[in-house]
Amino acid sequence: MGNQITGEQLNKEWEVNAAHALYNHEGKWYHYLERFPGALFDSNGYILFQSKENYENNPWLRFGEDVHIEGDGISAIPGYVRMKPVVRLGIKTE
Repeated sequence: MGNQITGEQLNKEWEVNAAHALYNHEGKWYHYLERFPGALFDSNGYILFQSKENYENNPWLRFGEDVHIEGDGISAIPGYVRMKPVVRLGIKTE
């Protein structure tokens, strides 16, 4: 479990500076962002939401008990930032 990737780790590693950062390997399922700017991360990049309104009004996100993104996940959302996979201290995003 020590090698588990978190949104907080990627937020720091990729210098996104989000107030709240969440990670899902495939980029298709997340808990709700609670602080903004907020970022959703997957293995290859992230999407940054500057405000709660920007996040809640994004047509790619499906809000229910959790947040779901159909199809290719967050990588299909306009504004997605693709990054090089992180390999650091035994943590791999691939």
